[in-house]
Amino acid sequence: MTKLLTRRTILGGAALGAGGLLSGCDALNRSPAFQNLLATAETGNFHVQRALGDRMELASEYTIADLSPTFRANGTRNPDTQNYNASAANGFSDWQLRLFGLVNKPQSFSFAALQSMPQRTQITRHDCVEGWSAIGQWTGVPLKLLLDLAQLRDTANFLIFHCADSLGGRPYYESTDLLDAFHPQTIIAHRLNGELLPIENGAPLRLRVERQLGYKHAKYLTGIEAVASLDGIGEGKGGYWEDVANYEWYAGI
Repeated sequence: MTKLLTRRTILGGAALGAGGLLSGCDALNRSPAFQNLLATAETGNFHVQRALGDRMELASEYTIADLSPTFRANGTRNPDTQNYNASAANGFSDWQLRLFGLVNKPQSFSFAALQSMPQRTQITRHDCVEGWSAIGQWTGVPLKLLLDLAQLRDTANFLIFHCADSLGGRPYYESTDLLDAFHPQTIIAHRLNGELLPIENGAPLRLRVERQLGYKHAKYLTGIEAVASLDGIGEGKGGYWEDVANYEWYAGI
């Protein structure tokens, strides 16, 4: 009976992620028993997807003709803080992206420096947990290049993406494991459809981790922190929406 229940829990992970997690304020989602069920289902979903998929399989890429007429903005449209507004007024010339934590060589990259590095351009589909999709062309620096410069320590297992925006008084953040971090389509994007990122889409820098759902693509990036564990960061679930609404940490597509 225990084995059957465990198997049914794992196979139910996708359905729970799509439905139950969106209603994070109801009594069911506040139930400790239900939270344990979600955690078990997510773990199963993570391992099933990892087992079935090629570690470096690419997300589908499209052509210019496939671009959506507009690329919808979601979440924060503008951090609207004094520091952010001042930087935006200067074309983000003073913006810095720090790479720190469990690295041998901490780095700080200016916006100009990131634009001068080797770039990758890809046309991909953005899938939102709310049910909409859009196709956009993204240009940015492969995250692998930055990690190679910083030289991750052997104890690093995850990356935390720190952002300039906040929701409900909580700083926005996201995380990924190193497998997705080194994926060739994971980039720090600064252009959308050939133009500098609009503010509503995450200017000046946003994460594109193309084999994950949209809420994993953190905007307004200020820092990337290499850590051994997600414990002690936020509520330890790996991201803003994971903390406040029990979204799945592993949002693979």
